[in-house]
Amino acid sequence: MNLAAKIRTSIATCSLSALACWSLLCLSSGVALAATPNVVVIFMDDMGYADIGPFGAKDYPTPNLDRMSREGRRFTDFYVPQAVCSASRAGLMTGCYNVRVGILGALGPGAKHGINADEMTIAEVCKQRDYATACYGKWHLGHHKKFLPMQNGFDDYFGLPYSNDMWPYHPGVAHLPMEERLKRWPHLPLVDKNEVVNPQVTGKEQEQLTTWYTERAVKFIEDNKSRPFFLYVPHSMVHVPLYVSDKFKGKSKRGLFGDVMMEVDWSVGQILDTLRKHELDKNTLVIFTSDNGPWLSYGDHAGSAGPLREGKGTMFDGGCRESTIMWWPGKIPAGTECSTPAMTIDILPTVAELIGAKLPDHPIDGRSIRPLMTGESSESPHEAYYFYWGRQLQAIRSGNWKLHFPHTYRTLNGKPGGTGGVPAAYGQGKIELSLFDLSKDIGEQHNVADQHPDVVKRLQALGDKMRDELGDENRPGKGQRPAGKL
Repeated sequence: MNLAAKIRTSIATCSLSALACWSLLCLSSGVALAATPNVVVIFMDDMGYADIGPFGAKDYPTPNLDRMSREGRRFTDFYVPQAVCSASRAGLMTGCYNVRVGILGALGPGAKHGINADEMTIAEVCKQRDYATACYGKWHLGHHKKFLPMQNGFDDYFGLPYSNDMWPYHPGVAHLPMEERLKRWPHLPLVDKNEVVNPQVTGKEQEQLTTWYTERAVKFIEDNKSRPFFLYVPHSMVHVPLYVSDKFKGKSKRGLFGDVMMEVDWSVGQILDTLRKHELDKNTLVIFTSDNGPWLSYGDHAGSAGPLREGKGTMFDGGCRESTIMWWPGKIPAGTECSTPAMTIDILPTVAELIGAKLPDHPIDGRSIRPLMTGESSESPHEAYYFYWGRQLQAIRSGNWKLHFPHTYRTLNGKPGGTGGVPAAYGQGKIELSLFDLSKDIGEQHNVADQHPDVVKRLQALGDKMRDELGDENRPGKGQRPAGKL
């Protein structure tokens, strides 16, 4: 009996507890994995595909991420469901395409909705197994109390409730008197647990955000080293406006952006070193990825998508394919690479499988990618991944094929981005029905739809099925669920 058959048999016949069932799966597959591993997710903001050393960064060092890659596994084709802040986070937290759970775009300080209490977050999955849980960083799934982390499975929270540019010092309002600015953007709050501890965050405080998040993360690990834990660190950086502490100012060859990336790398090192110090490394899965690609209109304050097309705000790979590293010494093979497509929606069901927890009763879209992490298999658990922008289904990836349906998108049209934190203006592009072979055309430049009509037909049929489930523009889907409301 082959490995897949053994695992299917184990699942079908297991009538033990979830933990016992997981132990049986481990024995069936010949993989020795801990029953209650710790899990750490480090989630960047607006980081480009080529912004860390293991994926091509050259103008600043990222030694801790380089080491993490040497000791872990690079995922070269790892995606988010939508290339914008709140939508991306909804996918990670719930294991669902964000359009299923009603979270679109980037929720601002005027939003009166957020994550629905009926959704099960990764933290709530972990609470089934009595994990300690914490979130330190940018939440962005609703800033009212009922939507904050402490009401959604987390024992502790510290950070910004939304993006660090949603404040009265944004370049777009900097020319206005403060009274007029505040009509557009209120002051930016800093939240500790459920309380606003600083109602008017300034640039000086933003310089300390990466350090503060890191210090809280390290303390959380140390305080919970004797019990299983789930730690989520969604950095505010490298979202503009960029800020960095004195210890990294002027240290890179890439200006302020490089300085900020060096500090983020330091933060990763602090977390990994703490795990090693307390001998937790061999019992901890660490995932490093980002919410979307670079905000290209900001030019020298933005990252790089490398060989990928476009950036944040588009569903070309430059917007939604993220440089990702997974690390678990002794469990994830060191110095390896996975090119099988995977997505952040797969993290929740993977964690549930690893710790022996139950999945939500309602439908989710993710599937466990444990075999991809451990190197047991290179086969995707999905027939395809689906890419919405807003409510519009814009693209599908299946294997090496990516099909774009006709849609418009924002683009710089080859112009340079802005300088000094002031963005350049986007233009608009339009793409017709187009098929790309990403194994030969990573930049999505050469439409081969006419040469592969059978592939186009198959992917169009998959798109029609997904439209029935999750809708498309003004067409509702039968599987959509509402966001939480005040």
